[in-house]
This record gives sequence, C-alpha cells and structure tokens, in this order.
Amino acid sequence: MAVQEAGQVGTEAGAHGGGCTCGDCPHGAREGHRRAVAAFLVKRDEYAAGQGLPAAVAHSASASRQWVSEELTQSAELVAARGRAEGGAWLARLWWRTACTVWALVVLLLLVQALTAIGAGWTTARTAGLLAALVTAGALTAASWFHRARGGALAPVIGEDNRLSTSRAVAAIWVLFVAYAVLVLVGRLAAASDHTERDTLIAGFELARAAGVVTVLAVVCAIAVLVRRVVGLRILGQRLQKVRADRPRAADLLTDDSGLGTFADIQYVVISAVALLFGAVRLARRPDQLPDLPWGLAVVVLISAATYLAGKYAEGGRPVILSVVRAREAGDLDAPIRTGDDIEIRGAGFVPPGAQTADHLSHMVVRIGPVHVHVPLVPVTGGFSNPTDAVLTVPVPADVEPGRVDVQVVTAAGVETNRYAIDVTD
Repeated sequence: MAVQEAGQVGTEAGAHGGGCTCGDCPHGAREGHRRAVAAFLVKRDEYAAGQGLPAAVAHSASASRQWVSEELTQSAELVAARGRAEGGAWLARLWWRTACTVWALVVLLLLVQALTAIGAGWTTARTAGLLAALVTAGALTAASWFHRARGGALAPVIGEDNRLSTSRAVAAIWVLFVAYAVLVLVGRLAAASDHTERDTLIAGFELARAAGVVTVLAVVCAIAVLVRRVVGLRILGQRLQKVRADRPRAADLLTDDSGLGTFADIQYVVISAVALLFGAVRLARRPDQLPDLPWGLAVVVLISAATYLAGKYAEGGRPVILSVVRAREAGDLDAPIRTGDDIEIRGAGFVPPGAQTADHLSHMVVRIGPVHVHVPLVPVTGGFSNPTDAVLTVPVPADVEPGRVDVQVVTAAGVETNRYAIDVTD
C-alpha cells in the first residue's frame, strides 16, 4: 500500500529518517504521521475518482465498495497509529516547554518590577513577590519533571480523553494565583520587623477582606470536580459520546470535541481571565492582604461558572434511529427489503464529536438481527459520504433470516441507539 511504502522509504533512509515513530524521536514521529496522512488522502481521493480498483471487483458496485472500505480502513489504522506515536512524543517534550514558559514568566516579572521600581525604589513587597514567583516556578518545574511523560505541568489539566479540560485549567489557574498571593504575604511577614506591620499583614488573611476571591476559588474547584463526575456518569449511562484525541491542544479550552467553539467554554475562560487580571492588579497595588475581589465581579464569575456547568449538562445525547428504508438509485422501483439489499438508516448522532476521521468512522457497526455489519467507508473528494451523522447505508447480509428483525447502530464511542424493527423478505 502507498502508506506502507511511505513508511518503508522513511525507515530505509535511516533509523530516524522521518518514518520513525519511536518515543525518543519527536521529529521522526511527526514526519512519519505527516507522510501517513498525505498518503491516505491521496489514496482516498483516488478511490473517490474511481481509480485504483482491481479488475476483479470493478464490475460489482457492492464488491468494489467493500474492497475500497477495507483498504481505507487499513490505511486509516496506520495513520491513527502514527498519530498516537506523534502525540506521545509531543507530550514527552512538552514538559520542557512548560518549564521554560514558567521561568520566562519569572523573568518577565523581574523586568516589570525593575522598571516600576525606577523612581519609587525597591521595596520589601517586590522582593517577596519575586521570591514567591521563584518558589512557585520551582514547584511547577519539579512537577513537570515527575510528570514529563504526561505533559509536564499540564498533566493535571489533561482529561481522560487526552484533551485539555476547561474546568480543570480554570481551577488550576485560580489555585496557583491564590497560592502565589499567600506566598507573597508569607514572605513579607517573614521579613517584617515592626510589630504593627506584622499585625497588618496577619489581618490581610482575614476572610472579610478576601471573601470574594475565596468564594470564587471554592466554586471553580467544585465545578472542576463536579464536571468530571457529570461527564463520567453520562458516558457510563451512554448519554454522552466521547472519543480519545491524539494529543491535547490549546484550542480544547475554547472548543468542543469536534473543534467548534462553544459559548459556555469561551465565556467561562474569558470572564475568569478578566477576574484574574483584576486580582493580579489588586495584589500589586495592595500586597499587604489577599486580593479583595469585589462581590460584583465575584458574582459575575459565579454566573459564568453556573453557565458552564449548565452547558455540560446540556451537551451530548444518545444517537437515535428515526427510520430505515431500502436504498435505491434514481429510477429504481420501490420494493421490499431483501437480503443483499442496501438499507438507509436515518437518524441523528451517529458520528460522535471528534470522530470524523476515517479510523473512528471505520469502527461503526450496525446490528441487523444477530449479525454485526461494519459500516462501509464511501470516499468522496475531501471526505466521506458514508457514514454521516444523520444517514448510514449498509447491506443486509445473507445470514439474516427472513421476517421481522431489529436494526441497531453502535457508534465509534460504543454507544448504542434504539432498536428499529424492519421486515426482510425472501
């Protein structure tokens, strides 16, 4: 096959010559995945144009469709394997990038403090802020090292589906911000020599002064835990379909599993970012107490969190079969469904979000009576005409006994639709 030949060429070029997919060669894994994808797209478009079919199957529409589907499925599995290897290599080198980003932020903080100290002079608060940043950066770097195989410091915010979790990311940022603010106060308290100054700093920890930020911290952390619980229960109850991604992406924070922007996620991230920026400015202006987030802004964040949680409850749903009819070409007469005929299954939710790739589409199965029928891949230029989210076309196998049988779709996420009864005649 073309995909295999592409991989063999890369391997023959050297142990790490582009076709390599081992974990210690990220450039080879990425190049191998790129070549596999390119070869697959060429093959798909050739079959869509009717090219490359063997003469033994070219005379039969059903045989040629089955042969094309099997070839594309094998190629798609190779692309998926290369994608997983590339994703693993990307995660393995991400820890170093996260560590560099953290220390770059420390340097940026030092520069900002140095510039703002011109004229005003260096203060104890600036020293405490810099020391707190060093402690936080050191802790994050250590965490990145211990979780270097899972994305470094980003490991706690990567969900079970290998995507960045919006709720966990927002909660993690708030936790880091509050921890940094506490470290700043601790540093100032340790350096304070005056009794009055120490009393002022201790009073800065009082709940009355930081009720807003403490409330927001508690709510966003609870939202992160609750969303994980809700999503897990809905997946187990087959009310939500989830497929695993090759690797996490920054866009996951603002999009759904299909890569489309979602209002609930976007507004949650934007409002939380604005509130964090306000809290950072308040901490810089008044480093003698925890950031006193105004209740108006705190309530806005709580409303945003509630909207995000409601969006998680509302998303998804089980796939459903609405009707099953005999598929026919234009001009064919209507007739009963017989074994060997193609049936068209109409409904909704057949293709889970994020499962538009060929390797996921090829995992879809239709149960016709006691027989499991794999949904054939029908390529067109730029994609596939079967299966789709609303229509599936499969042949009725010869093993199905005449009479009334049930039809049921099993999606790539393992979620089953309702049963729909059809009559199969001799």
